[in-house]
Amino acid sequence: MKITILEPGPGEEDELIVKIKDLDEDTLKLIRRIKDGDNKDSIAVFKDDNIVMLPLKEIFYFDSVDNRVFAYTKDRTYEVKRKLFELEEEYERTSFLRISKNAIVNIRQIERLVPEFNGRYEARLKNGESIMISRGYVPMLKRKLGVGK
Repeated sequence: MKITILEPGPGEEDELIVKIKDLDEDTLKLIRRIKDGDNKDSIAVFKDDNIVMLPLKEIFYFDSVDNRVFAYTKDRTYEVKRKLFELEEEYERTSFLRISKNAIVNIRQIERLVPEFNGRYEARLKNGESIMISRGYVPMLKRKLGVGK
């Protein structure tokens, strides 16, 4: 793949041109993210009926409990008015990774991984909490960490 960056001439606006033989779903998602400005660094969450703009880097993990989704930080919990699968799709190319049916973790907040029985792992987070990684999600975690196939 060749990437060319040119500075626009006087009076020209910024422009992105994509020349590609096979326009696949990954490329379309990337184009949408650029077009929509989807490089957000925060998410709207709820705390005590207030809307709070929470920086993504502060989130340790998202968890789904009784059809409600929560974001957990070092010492606080916020409600997120989105479905877990929506968060998974939106943040798939970030440090967030689905680790079970009910959870998405920020891998930058993992302090260490401890192998458990049946191929599962326990993720010990930097805030002292531990969450389980289901064995079906372990290969994706290893790939994201650069230690797997």
